Amino acid sequence: MGLQLWETLKEEITAYTGLSPATFFTVVALLWAIYYVVTGLFGSSDDHHQRSRAFEEQMEPLPPPVQVGEISEEELKQYDGSDPKKPLLMAIKCQIYDVSQSRMFYGPGGPYALFAGKDASRALAKMSFEEQDLTGDISGLGPFELDALQDWEYKFMSKYVKVGTIKKTVAVTGGDNGNGEALGTTEGDAKPAEDGSSQNAVA
Repeated sequence: MGLQLWETLKEEITAYTGLSPATFFTVVALLWAIYYVVTGLFGSSDDHHQRSRAFEEQMEPLPPPVQVGEISEEELKQYDGSDPKKPLLMAIKCQIYDVSQSRMFYGPGGPYALFAGKDASRALAKMSFEEQDLTGDISGLGPFELDALQDWEYKFMSKYVKVGTIKKTVAVTGGDNGNGEALGTTEGDAKPAEDGSSQNAVA
């Protein structure tokens, strides 16, 4: 009975589709596989979006940016994302911005994490990830690099809140800064005096 039904089914498949039973079942299996894969992709995408929304809802909103005022580069390093209780800060051309909302990029493990807690002007201008370029020194940059830096600055100004500036250190020339400067000062004092004791002190 079952064999007769199978033979009838094969004849019907051939009559209606023009395909052999083996080809017909192969096509059906392929179509089913394609359908399964496509619905799986869209289904997982929907699930992913739902999980993302749920995760975002569970996350606490970011606190408002806190103004840090004028701080040194050393103090800025404290805001590199290593302490989750502190805001994530980054500077361009000595202007400090709160980039906490982009922690996935600038926070620990992010693609631009090495820029956080620093003035990365030179690195951004050169699109460099080299340690020696992680500085605010933009001397010697070409016009294209300066244009690129300007674009970055506009992006930061439009997207992030400015929360402070980097305190610029001014080299103080005095007797206690270094041997060379101490000698220079001494020489300056010795010339007007023009006595042997001063010259001996310089020598």
